[in-house]
Amino acid sequence: MVTPDIARGSRALRCVVGAALALSLSGCFFARVNRNDPIDAASLAQLVPGTTTAQQAVELLGGPTLVVQLGDRSAYRYDHTVTKATGLLLGIFNVGHTDTREDRLWLFFDLEDRLTHVGTSLQSHRASYALPWEDLHDPERAQSADRERGLLPQESDG
Repeated sequence: MVTPDIARGSRALRCVVGAALALSLSGCFFARVNRNDPIDAASLAQLVPGTTTAQQAVELLGGPTLVVQLGDRSAYRYDHTVTKATGLLLGIFNVGHTDTREDRLWLFFDLEDRLTHVGTSLQSHRASYALPWEDLHDPERAQSADRERGLLPQESDG
């Protein structure tokens, strides 16, 4: 027969073990993944349609991610991707968020390998660590990130 003191001690031990197990299964994490080199806004400003050659573009930006032949013409694609992930682990209840943003640059060259057009979408700097209920598409947050990257003029204090 089990005495009440032993039963109480056994119950207390189970509670302590259960609490320790729950705490050991909880935690949080942050992760960041970068793919390819960032596209530098200052280097983009040096690209001049009608003047810049394909060789000069490669010297300035490095090798492209992809080269596409368009008949006798060509197009170079540059990509840079940033993924930021966060998570909160609470035993059996877990939440997480992943934000992936990409820079993409297309350079189009004519028959003589002279730059004709530039197409850009620069978003990688907007990747954010967040939890699922946070709004990552806030216009003020985006403008602040664009300003930090040098895509918008700095605000004056006066």
